[in-house]
Amino acid sequence: MNLDELTPRQIVAELDRFIVGQDKAKKAVAVALRNRWRRQQLDPDMRDEIAPKNIIMMGPTGVGKTEIARRLARLTGSPFLKVEASKFTEVGYVGRDVESMVRDLVEAGIQLVREERFREVRVRAERATEDRLLDLLVISANLPVGASLEEVRRSVKKQLREGMLEKQEVEFEVTEQKTPTVEMFTPQGMESMGVNFKDMFGNIFGAKKSRKHLTISDARRILQAEEEEKLIDSSQVETDALARVENAGIIFLDEIDKIVSSEGAGGHGPDVSREGVQRDLLPIVEGTSVNTRYGPVKTDHVLFIAAGAFHVSRPADLIPEMQGRFPIRVELDALTAGDFERILVEPENSLIRQYTELLGTEKIELIITDEAVKEIAMMAAEINGAGENIGARRLYTVLEKLLEEISFEAPDHTEKFFKVTAEDVRTTLGPLAADRDLARYIL
Repeated sequence: MNLDELTPRQIVAELDRFIVGQDKAKKAVAVALRNRWRRQQLDPDMRDEIAPKNIIMMGPTGVGKTEIARRLARLTGSPFLKVEASKFTEVGYVGRDVESMVRDLVEAGIQLVREERFREVRVRAERATEDRLLDLLVISANLPVGASLEEVRRSVKKQLREGMLEKQEVEFEVTEQKTPTVEMFTPQGMESMGVNFKDMFGNIFGAKKSRKHLTISDARRILQAEEEEKLIDSSQVETDALARVENAGIIFLDEIDKIVSSEGAGGHGPDVSREGVQRDLLPIVEGTSVNTRYGPVKTDHVLFIAAGAFHVSRPADLIPEMQGRFPIRVELDALTAGDFERILVEPENSLIRQYTELLGTEKIELIITDEAVKEIAMMAAEINGAGENIGARRLYTVLEKLLEEISFEAPDHTEKFFKVTAEDVRTTLGPLAADRDLARYIL
């Protein structure tokens, strides 16, 4: 969907289709997204002066922070990356410096644009693939006496389209293109950078070709990919992807509260590594140029959405420069039994629907009554309150345990109709929920 078609109210309405509640957070991200469109309408001189209004989401795990950011990116076709800020504080972490998140975002952007281009050329690629398969089949066929090549081709084409030849084998040449990579050691650690030596040194690493015997079904997949590659301009894909990353990229910085120094959070003594991570992140959030294998990328207008539980710290405990780069703070509400009930049934691909569809593949009709849904929601809220609060993720564990026996026996069941009542929920989950120690491990 185009950004210029979406008002903040429409953005919130779209998010409501998949995420229950959290209206304050939805409004904040909707305004941030609309401001991107507003910025694009300004004169270039003014446009460059306007920085994105980055957001910090505060709330316990499992309340929808990541899902809001992910759905927002998907809604607008924006390159999206989720990264845990805490990974840069791990003891003995031998990996990539903080700039790697920008390189990963670029890779996500390249993949996003490539998939869009593939969709645009898919019909043409399918026709070209069909022609190549016809050539392979006609070459390998024994022509009937007196039949013309065109007649045989028409006959084979009809069989191919009707799916009658999917198991037939054909022999054809497959190109195996391998791009070497180099491990480069930097002061921050080991950075893996893909270097396309074929582009740098001509055909010194020439593509390897081999002949394979494959069924039509498998050959179609390979040939389709080859035809799609022929129809798109890779250099244009990279150019478009870089532009989209710079102007529409979204980086979701999870667990940002874990890089607050212990001193700021009420501990003892400074935590250099955590504050150091903040200072490493600062230039990227403020806006800098990062070198990637596709060229330099500016982060000035990348939208950063940070999130954390902030149980023992506050956003005010971040270093002042970092606080200034996240001017918008929104607090997400802990989920109640009522929220769980809505999550089970309201979203477009609700959990109840997911399990119903999954068991439907075994020809089993599953009905979970309204009273059972209420009981599941109450049980999940009760377990979260008594033990570790993992938010909506608790519903997955509760439903898995509730439907475990049906799922296990599904292929062998002669009975194809199952109705789950509130009593079934209490019978199956009640004893486990009552045993707090056991619930920690099972639910």
